[in-house]
This record gives sequence, structure tokens and C-alpha cells, in this order.
Amino acid sequence: MRDYMQFYINGEWVDPATPRSLDVIDPATEEVAGNISLGNDADIDNAVNAAANAFKTWSVTSKEERLTILNRVVEEFEKRVPELGEAITEEMGAPKWLADGTQAAIGVNHFKTAVSVLEKFEFEEDRATSRIAREPIGVCGFITPWNWPIHQICAKVAPALAVGCTVVLKPSEIAPFSAKIFADILDAAGVPAGVFNMVNGLGPEVGHAIAAHPMVDMVSITGSTRAGIQVAEAAAKTVKRVHQELGGKSPNIVLEDADLENAIKGGIAGIMMNSGQSCRAPTRMLVPNKLMDQACEIAKEMAETWTPGDPKQDSRMGPVISETQWNKIQGLIHSGIEQGAKVVTGGEGRPEGLDKGYYVKPTVFRDVKNDMEIAREEIFGPVLSIIGYDSEEEAIEIANDTEYGLGGYVHSKDIDHARAIASKIRAGYISINNAGLDLNAPFGGYKHSGNGREFSDQAFGEFLEYKSLLGYTPAA
Repeated sequence: MRDYMQFYINGEWVDPATPRSLDVIDPATEEVAGNISLGNDADIDNAVNAAANAFKTWSVTSKEERLTILNRVVEEFEKRVPELGEAITEEMGAPKWLADGTQAAIGVNHFKTAVSVLEKFEFEEDRATSRIAREPIGVCGFITPWNWPIHQICAKVAPALAVGCTVVLKPSEIAPFSAKIFADILDAAGVPAGVFNMVNGLGPEVGHAIAAHPMVDMVSITGSTRAGIQVAEAAAKTVKRVHQELGGKSPNIVLEDADLENAIKGGIAGIMMNSGQSCRAPTRMLVPNKLMDQACEIAKEMAETWTPGDPKQDSRMGPVISETQWNKIQGLIHSGIEQGAKVVTGGEGRPEGLDKGYYVKPTVFRDVKNDMEIAREEIFGPVLSIIGYDSEEEAIEIANDTEYGLGGYVHSKDIDHARAIASKIRAGYISINNAGLDLNAPFGGYKHSGNGREFSDQAFGEFLEYKSLLGYTPAA
């Protein structure tokens, strides 16, 4: 049983202003795995004041000083990866292979990427007689989700610290264990007091307090489109910068000249590997109608290899995060059936032999129309919708017929063909022929999938202000 009842503020673990606790549920057992405290406006005010005070000195440190600290974070992080993996399995149900090898490991890779970018990054340049300076924006408030808990925290914190900003973090209250360990890592690495602060709490309370606080200069949220809109509304009164990485309903266009088996295998893996709980998951697979039967046979075979089970053992797929999420997914699967889509494999209810835990059957639908609810809504579960098309123009039209624009996928044996189709998808992060995540490429979306970018040098820009110093270098 984990009891993480304090907040990390100004370099210390402190008690909440008002004692109030929340049970954290292990989604594999439906039992209480630990407790956290819930913060309020007073806790956020203390954290923001600490961050604002620390900004006075952290913002003027040299690049070399910040590189020293970031490299210490990497060293401490690498020591704690196994512990982080255990916490992630317990808090959100990721199987051990995924929690250790990807969920926890990607966090340290964000810091390594930040180090690499910072080493080459120039904060000043001269243009004619002016100097253009890039300066840290100030106190940054971060609201992060439960589905990739450490990945999402590090994607924000690493570049923010690298450029000289200070941070107040609200991690997900549903999956908070790994965030506590992360705070310990930064403390052990010697991150100065007040540079990083963490307060647990509920979105409508602590998240809102961060977004509305007049001393927070920038707020970044990864979450649902609904939550992103609420944060933007709360932030508007103080005219702060708002960065949003929100929902997705990513199209996966399998072209007629693709390697069909590899394309479908990769698409299935992209959905099932985190129990469907990834914002850029390729949840709409578009295949030529003439290949529909063959594609569905492959999809069925591949999906059925993703057997759900105890994530602490050797299962390939774990549960989804909560009862609320399980019920939502079941409702959408039922809606797909009601609206006329055909179940290729999976369907409603728990997998056979799993009577406890929030497990969902790996589900594949065929004959899906793009106006069906399962093709419009972000299900956030292991559910694939296969949609047929007769021409590439129709495939592109279907792909872009969504309010989202986070990810996209294209498959073709002809790389130039794949590139041409990829250029027509209105989304921010396109994978060609199962290319994996690249932390050196900017990540973010179009339309209701948010604004701004994470990863790489583009992430640095999200946390910088530009200052023009005219006449800095007088003409000869």
C-alpha cells in the first residue's frame, strides 16, 4: 500500500493546506493500491510562489549550469527505471514489458533529448543592428494525464527546465505513483528548491487553479479536448500562453500497393499495446474495399494474439484504467453493433476467465461508416474500426473527415507514393510504414487535437519569449 500524502513544494515534502485524501485503485484488481492527498487553491498558491521566487535565479543560470543539472537527472532517473515501471503497472495497469521497457524508459529519453538539444541551442542571434534574444517565459503550470504518465510529465518538464523555466505540476490523480518517484529523482539530482513543484489534485480544482493563477505565465495540458477547452477558458482572463496536446482519432491508410500483413500487424499493435489508451493510436484503418475480406482475416488473427491478463505477470495486454473508462468503452462497442458495424473479433463484456479488473476484449469492427459513433469518438480502448474505400481520393477525404488532427499513418511499398498521401493528411504527426516514435521530431496536432508542439527543439520554443533589442549592434 502506497501512501503519498505530501506535496513537493520549494524543495521539500510538505503537508497539504487542508487534509483530504483519495484512494488510488489498481485497475487489474479493482482494489485500493494507495492514497494521495488532494490539493486546493492554497497549495497551488504556495507552489506558484515558490516557482516564481526560484525563477529569479534559475532563469539566469548559464546553459552549462542547466546541462549539469539535467545530466544529473538522467543519472538518477536511470537508477529508478525499474521502480518506476512497477509503479506504472500498479497505477494504470501497463504490463511489465511495456511499463519497464517503454513507459518508464521513455521518460529518461526525454531528458537525454533535452540535453542534446540544449547543447546546440542558441538563445541569441544578431540580425543587422538588432539582437534577438530568446528568454524563458516564466512559471509553467503542467497538467498531465494517466495513460503515459511519466512520458507526458517528462515531455513537458525536460524542455521547460532546459530553457530556464520553473514548474508547477499536477499529475493525474488516477495514476500518481510514478509522479511521486519522479519528484524524488529531481530532488536527488539537486534541482534547486522551487524550480520544480508538484501538487496532486482534481482537474476542476487544482487544474483550474493552475490555469487561472495570475503568476503562472504558461499552462500546458495533455488530456481530452473537453479538458483542454476548460483550461483555455480559465487561462484567458490572465492572457497566459496555453499549450494543448489533446484527443485524436487517427486514420491509418493502407494503400493497395502496401505490404498488407505488415501494415495491419503494425496497426493492431499501435492500438493494443497500451490497451488502446494512446492519443495517436491508429483507430481508423482505411483499406481498399477489394482487400476488405483479406484485411479483416489478418486483423482478426493479429488482434487475438493480444491476450489480456495480469499485468504483473507475462500478459501482453493489461486492463484499462478505471471502471468509468471501462463503461465508456463498453457503451461505444455496443453503439458500433447497434449502428450496423460487424464484429470481427472481441465485442462486449470482459474477456473469458477475467471476472475482476477492468479488462476489455481486443475488438475489431468491419464495415464501419465514418459517420458512426465508433468512427467519430475517441474510444481510448483496444477497439479498431476498419473502413473501406474505393479510391485514394476517397481515402484522403475520409481520413480528414474528423474534428481531430493528431496522428496519421500511411502504408505503401512505394515510399514516394506513401509520402504523397501523407502530405495530404491534416494531422501533425504522420507515420509512414510503421515508423516508430521519434523524440527529435515535433509532436502535436491540428484542429481539436490542440496547438503547440512537444519533443525536440520545437518544444524549447513553447517555453520561450522573444525579445528584440534594436540598435544593440550599431551600424559602422
